[in-house]
Amino acid sequence: MFDRWLQSPVFYSFTRSRLAQFAALIALLMIGGALFAPSLAPLNPFDLASLDLNDSLLPPSWMEQGQGKYLLGTDDQGRDVLSTILYGSRISLLVGFSSVILAMFLGVGLGLVSGFVGGRLDAVIMRIADVQLSFPAILIALLIDGVARVIFADQGHGEQMAILVLIGSISLANWVSYARTVRGSTLVEKNKEYVQAARVIGVPSIAIMLKHVLPNVTGPVLVIATINIATAIITEATLSFLGVGVPPTSPSLGTMINNGNNFLYSGEWWLVVFPGLALVLLCMSVNLLGDWLRDALNPKLQ
Repeated sequence: MFDRWLQSPVFYSFTRSRLAQFAALIALLMIGGALFAPSLAPLNPFDLASLDLNDSLLPPSWMEQGQGKYLLGTDDQGRDVLSTILYGSRISLLVGFSSVILAMFLGVGLGLVSGFVGGRLDAVIMRIADVQLSFPAILIALLIDGVARVIFADQGHGEQMAILVLIGSISLANWVSYARTVRGSTLVEKNKEYVQAARVIGVPSIAIMLKHVLPNVTGPVLVIATINIATAIITEATLSFLGVGVPPTSPSLGTMINNGNNFLYSGEWWLVVFPGLALVLLCMSVNLLGDWLRDALNPKLQ
């Protein structure tokens, strides 16, 4: 299988694109730093015993009053900014990847059924999608997040369910693009000869959808999913910046930017700049990979 990948047009396109290789390197460094944060981070920002308020709001190490063990400075609680970025990236990536997988599962399933079955079911699913498209995704996510938080808060599980609620709200706000894309591709595929032949020999409709139609409509889905990872991470950061994202006890990049914004005008610029730069690099690299994958999978550009 690995040999087939090395001989595929996609891998050949990757070896020819310096921009894609640069984006992949940045993405791997960011993801690797997040995954191995406990080993790479100079300090554990969640170890309360190691925090010292006397070290709060220290500037980066190369500035006056900076300390060598705090390369990017500290926040108002004395936490190392570099370590907090590494740990915070884990939550941002967890929310981003999980919400994309859930949205893809929901959107692909609904789009496949809508395009293959048609009729009233198709009309209902697409009208729901049209209504949702009339609102910005961030407003949909805010609405779902707010309602879910009220429900779980009444049951006493608000803090524990915060990340799951965030993943669910972002995925429910982004399933439409998958559904519409898969529906359009399914409408084309279901009228082709191999589908008609499967029907003639008595293959069940569910088997035709899963074994024959689905593998032929996943190309555009992979491109959308790659690009939507960056969108989901930005949405999570936006919700956290607004104070309705992950709890302060589990800070993400958006939470760090929100916290640093309170000290921006007093001169502690590093609390916003470095988490913001990490967010920009992560989303930019994923977007560039998505653009490359879109071109690599387009037969007209081969």
